[in-house]
Amino acid sequence: MGRSVATNAHGTQGRFGPPFVAEFNLPLILQCPQRRHSCVQRADELPSGAGNVDYLYIIAGLVGLFFGGEALVRGSVDIARRMAISPLLIGLTVVGFGTSTPELLVSVDAAWRGVPDIAIGNVIGSNIANILLIVGVTALVWPITVTGATLRRDTGVMMAAALVLVAIFATGQVGRGWGVALVAGLIGYLTWAYRQSAEPVSEDAAQGAPASLTVSAMWVVGGLVALMFGARFLVDGAVSIARGYGISEAFIGLTIVAIGTSLPELATSLIAALRRQSEIAIGNIIGSNIFNLLGILGVTAMITPIPVASRFLSFDLPIMIAASALITALLLTRPVIGRGIGLAMLVGYVAYVWTAQG
Repeated sequence: MGRSVATNAHGTQGRFGPPFVAEFNLPLILQCPQRRHSCVQRADELPSGAGNVDYLYIIAGLVGLFFGGEALVRGSVDIARRMAISPLLIGLTVVGFGTSTPELLVSVDAAWRGVPDIAIGNVIGSNIANILLIVGVTALVWPITVTGATLRRDTGVMMAAALVLVAIFATGQVGRGWGVALVAGLIGYLTWAYRQSAEPVSEDAAQGAPASLTVSAMWVVGGLVALMFGARFLVDGAVSIARGYGISEAFIGLTIVAIGTSLPELATSLIAALRRQSEIAIGNIIGSNIFNLLGILGVTAMITPIPVASRFLSFDLPIMIAASALITALLLTRPVIGRGIGLAMLVGYVAYVWTAQG
């Protein structure tokens, strides 16, 4: 199995993804939006040992995601306990927004490169994956139990942001004015969430005293860095292997890229579930989805207006809204999201991917 090599602007060849910020940029899809075959070398023209490196990158990525998720959850829980604020608020903000960094890098880079479908598709696809794939997998590992009136506020914001996109997409472009409005909505939500968060944190004597804020912040930052590099290596290796097997670029973008930028959310939610921190697990998903819609799409549109293809309004956005309505109904009406529901969500995600690739 060989590694695809891209030709850059200077006529030299190199493995896609060396610059960190450019790593989450759908390497060859963004460099070759018209699928020009000259951009990619044939797999049999590359060194025979290159394929082995791909698998090493996947292993390194999985390790980075695991330990990054563990560090992020540990630091976030300690911050919540030390500052006597709700773990759900931490999950919605520090964890949820932090794990959305790959989506931000991809969408901004895609917009700059003149590939608006990737910029928008990344946001919509990541939100669908967050709900159907990540909540589904997390529920299979450990049933999710979250209660509290706070969820009504946060899921309501997520639904409202999703519905607003219908009106925005109908105009055919997410312009700078809409971008400013979306970012303003995000700032308003954060202010509101902070002021409304008065839920006391129950202390468990068996847990011991939380770490200092400095140590906890180091865990959070270190966890985010490990998550981002873990996702980088995993997506890099998976894309190269997929290309070696001749899988189409469209399908790679739909699956590996959308899922790849959601890997930090998946790792964090799984670790949180294993540590019995359901509030952080589900808060991570809701917070990430809100940040994707208001923050990432807003910031990207403020940098450069984004044309909206008709398929997003007619197919992908309705699927995302339906998935958002589903998780909202489950969180507000059921005490537990069990393994049966998790499995059904995974089946729904596979059906979406299968339909979307056609």
